[in-house]
Amino acid sequence: MAVNRKDVKHLDAVETAFLRRQLTHVKTKTYDTKYKNLKATTFIPVSMEANAGDDYIVWYSFSKAGKAKIIADYAHDFPRVDVYAEENQSRIRSIGDSYGYSLKEIRRAAKAGNKLNTRRASVAKSAIDEKIDDIAWNGDDDYGLQGLINYPGITEYTVPNDGTGTTKTWSTKTAAQIIRDLTGLANAVSVPTYGREEINQILLPREQYNLIKNIQMNTYNDKTILEFFLTNNSGVSIDILDELNSAGASATDRMMAYTRDPEHITLEIPQPFEQLEYDKKGMEYVVSCHAESGGVIIYFPQSVVFGDGI
Repeated sequence: MAVNRKDVKHLDAVETAFLRRQLTHVKTKTYDTKYKNLKATTFIPVSMEANAGDDYIVWYSFSKAGKAKIIADYAHDFPRVDVYAEENQSRIRSIGDSYGYSLKEIRRAAKAGNKLNTRRASVAKSAIDEKIDDIAWNGDDDYGLQGLINYPGITEYTVPNDGTGTTKTWSTKTAAQIIRDLTGLANAVSVPTYGREEINQILLPREQYNLIKNIQMNTYNDKTILEFFLTNNSGVSIDILDELNSAGASATDRMMAYTRDPEHITLEIPQPFEQLEYDKKGMEYVVSCHAESGGVIIYFPQSVVFGDGI
C-alpha cells in the first residue's frame, strides 16, 4: 500500500525515515518469533499450494472400480477398470489484526535514538498464529472451515466400558485394558482397509498421556504402558494435545489417531502471517497484519479415527 505524503504530514523527513527503518526492524524481529505451544503446524502437514487471494481450494478424491481376472487365449472380454474423481471445495478465509505506535512514541524514540518496541508486533503475530492453530483443531462453523478434531466422516472407535464401575476412563482401567484400547484405535483404521491405511500418529489429552507415560505395565514387565505400546508398534508416535480435553461426546476426553503425511491430511495456509505498510489514523501509525487459512483437508477420512470417554 503506497503511503500518500499528506498522510505523514505530522512527521518530518527525519522522523518519517526513522519510522520506516524501525518498522523494518520490528517486522524482522516479529517473523523470528516462535511459539512452542502451538502444535498444529507440527502435527498436521502444512500446504501452501493454494494462491493467496483465492476464495476456494479445489481438490479431488478418487475411487477405483473394476477388477482384473484370468482370461483365456484369444480372449476379447478384458474386464474394464476405471478411476472416478469427485471434486471438492474448501473455503479460504482471511485472518487479521493490527498494532500501532502513537505520534509521541515515534518522536520520543527518534529523538532519543531508541528502537521501537517489538512487543506489539509479536502479540499481533501470536494472535494470528493462535487463530490458525485453533482453526486447525476445531474448525470454524460460521465460516465453513474444517478442523481435525470434529472433521465430518472420520471413523469412530467405541471405547469399551469395562473399567471400574463400567466406565471408559483410563484412570479406572488396567494397563492391559489401556493397551487394548490403543490397539483398537489403530485397528479401526487398518482392519477395515485390509492394511492399506495405517496410522502413524496418536494424540492424547495431557492427563491420559501422563498416565501411560508413568504407569508400569505389571510386576513382571518394568516398561511403562507408553514404552510397551511404542515398542510393539514401530513407526507410531504418541503426543499430547490439550485441545482433546472435553472434546468428545458429552464433554468427555477424546483420543485420535491418523496417518500423518500430506497425502492424507493437510493444513491449508495459502498466506502465512504478513505485515502490510503502515497507515496513519489520527495520531497513530497503524500496521495491519494478515494471513489466510483454508482449515484442514482430510483426503481419506477412513485414515482418521477418534475414541471418546477415556
